[in-house]
Amino acid sequence: MKSQFVCSWMMIGMFCLFGGLDASARQWTVHPADSGEALVNPAMGWTLHYYSNIIENYGSKLEPSDTLDDFPGLAVIYLRLPWAFIEPREGEFHWSIVDAPAQRWIDKGLRVAFRFSCCESWMRYATPKWVEEAGAKGYNFSPGERRDDGPYWEPDYNDPVFLEKQDRFLDVAAARYDGNPNVDFIDVGSFGVWGEGHTFSSTRMKYPAEVVEKHIDLYLRHFKKTLLAVNDDFAFQGGAGEYDINKYPGLEIIEDAAQRGMTLRDDSIMVQPPPKSFFNAKMAQWFWPAQPVVLECQHYGPSRDSGAWGDGSMYIRAVEEYHASYASIHWWPREFLEEQRGLIDRINRRLGYRLQLRELTAPESASLTEPMTVSMKWANAGVAPCYPDGFIALTLKDDHGGICGVFVNEDVHVREFPVGPPDEAPEQEVALTCRFARNMKPGMYQVFVSVGMGDGTPVIALPHEGDDGHRRYFVGEISIQ
Repeated sequence: MKSQFVCSWMMIGMFCLFGGLDASARQWTVHPADSGEALVNPAMGWTLHYYSNIIENYGSKLEPSDTLDDFPGLAVIYLRLPWAFIEPREGEFHWSIVDAPAQRWIDKGLRVAFRFSCCESWMRYATPKWVEEAGAKGYNFSPGERRDDGPYWEPDYNDPVFLEKQDRFLDVAAARYDGNPNVDFIDVGSFGVWGEGHTFSSTRMKYPAEVVEKHIDLYLRHFKKTLLAVNDDFAFQGGAGEYDINKYPGLEIIEDAAQRGMTLRDDSIMVQPPPKSFFNAKMAQWFWPAQPVVLECQHYGPSRDSGAWGDGSMYIRAVEEYHASYASIHWWPREFLEEQRGLIDRINRRLGYRLQLRELTAPESASLTEPMTVSMKWANAGVAPCYPDGFIALTLKDDHGGICGVFVNEDVHVREFPVGPPDEAPEQEVALTCRFARNMKPGMYQVFVSVGMGDGTPVIALPHEGDDGHRRYFVGEISIQ
């Protein structure tokens, strides 16, 4: 970064020498390069399946002290498990099964997400047995077939007893997690096998769209602050007859969820080989302009071994077409990292938002009694908006690293920066006027740029070198007299 600053200053100095530019108007310009590093920012990143329904998979095999610090872009720990593990007896809650692993990463500044399922194809009672004993109706099944002697049990998703008990569970869960800043999103997980919104691998029964809406309404009633995600497979509900992979009788369920401020989750892409790696990128167009979209790939091992994974490029294509903010680590994380590091790095350069400072021009010197204007060019090189929003700030530090000036442009919202195809993000021109405090001392100051709160607190990591450890990035020096 400093070498870029020096080169730019030398070029401008030559212009001053031979072009006759007045010394008081001398400027320096920097063009910070994108470092290519993975960014850990709010409302985006890789999500680790700590539990993948079965509590032995996948992050749960890590040692308690192992927080996977070597995985670039890891941002969210996804805890997906059956309701029965949380409330094995009515009113008795075992929250440590999620809170203990969650705290390991929360201590590192990362976040969590949840799904609590009500039907599994590997255990009889994902919905606690006591719910059935309380009178809730349900159906025995073998995976993909409703049968009286089936080893597993699926609740009737429209049964009033089941809905009443689920309502009480969500009330308790929301008291803990709704509005919790450590929680990025919560899936509507009470409908369908594995909480995925379909019954392909359970009874294959279909329900009217209004039954799915009841489940969405339950979640919306309890979670008023935390982002809720609906599954794309909800669209298979509605109508009658057998499932048809090419028909979406419940498409209005998805569109209505977008209008109600929810987001979309697609489980799972890359189950089938190209060109059938994913199907529902069109649904994502209702969501991504306002909310971060979640992508979950098929369990990596089976996808790889069946040939569906291919070279992984369809994962990147899905990130582009869905404008995805979250991608899933759906396997043993270090095996996935070792085999797919190049793909992970490529996804990290596009996943979510990526705010780049393309150019900054500032005067060599300024007067304490006059406003100083700094001009910049910015771009969002990711596929999605910067949903948390933020403001661009300049911070001046003395030679001891002390903060002496903070200046924020509160008129420009980075959420409004448009996205584009790879390497084609539109540039946004931003001017920032600095008015110095009356008690500021004259001297030479280091200049740092950041994006964050209106008071100048940095929040968003940028893909540039020169980080001061607090998400402020060095760009040059200026003399204030």
